[in-house]
Amino acid sequence: MMSTLLQTKDLGMRFAKDDMATVALRDFSLSIEEGSFVTLLGRSGCGKSTLLNLLAGLTTPSEGEVRYRDRKLTGPDTEIGYLTQSDTLMPWRGVLRNVEMPLEIRGVASAKRREIAAELVNRVGLSGFENHYPRELSGGMRRRASLARMLAGNPGTLLMDEPFGALDAQLRMELQQELLRLWQDGGQTVVFVTHDIEEALLLGDRVVVLGKIGAILLDRTIDLPRPRSADTLRVDPEFVSLHTELAQALQEGAR
Repeated sequence: MMSTLLQTKDLGMRFAKDDMATVALRDFSLSIEEGSFVTLLGRSGCGKSTLLNLLAGLTTPSEGEVRYRDRKLTGPDTEIGYLTQSDTLMPWRGVLRNVEMPLEIRGVASAKRREIAAELVNRVGLSGFENHYPRELSGGMRRRASLARMLAGNPGTLLMDEPFGALDAQLRMELQQELLRLWQDGGQTVVFVTHDIEEALLLGDRVVVLGKIGAILLDRTIDLPRPRSADTLRVDPEFVSLHTELAQALQEGAR
């Protein structure tokens, strides 16, 4: 039986602007089991990115709390890695030195961090590009470098905010498969935000569909066998049924 790793209790988030309060999340409660791959599926503006910022400890909730390993999360935690939508590679560092950065911050010796970073660069398929700057890389290569940098800190939990959304279909599929391989090899817990139903089903062993201000419209265990291939899944009757169920939940949430 898996234990609860990450938990939110009655979470609320408001943003103030011009004497007006905008509610981004309200009464949001969710438990995430250790070692699971949970996809959060929702339309733009439903509070997905706000939720990930709270789970990462980057922002403080207006109400409620986030608990990690049954202790209240009060700020960023080195056990939690976060891959945002936007590109955050340091433009003045090459790939290898970008990947080394979490280890450098921790004070890991130069030779050791170089060894770990080189192995990760190889794992994400960037061997030969160690000294290239971000501006010299394609969008997909920058995503791979960002993934390697997140993994360099050896976090037990990976938070990912639509990390492949801006990529073309082929590249997106390659990185989805790469992420699944890394997850299955490493045993981390993954919380992956997407607005794409097929991506949610391809990756997750659980899909949580979010509506306005973070309302949970559906919380569904996904029993499709692994490894999963997008081409094979599209003709699988169980996949088609799940796709329809999730699409209906999203439509209801938009009303």
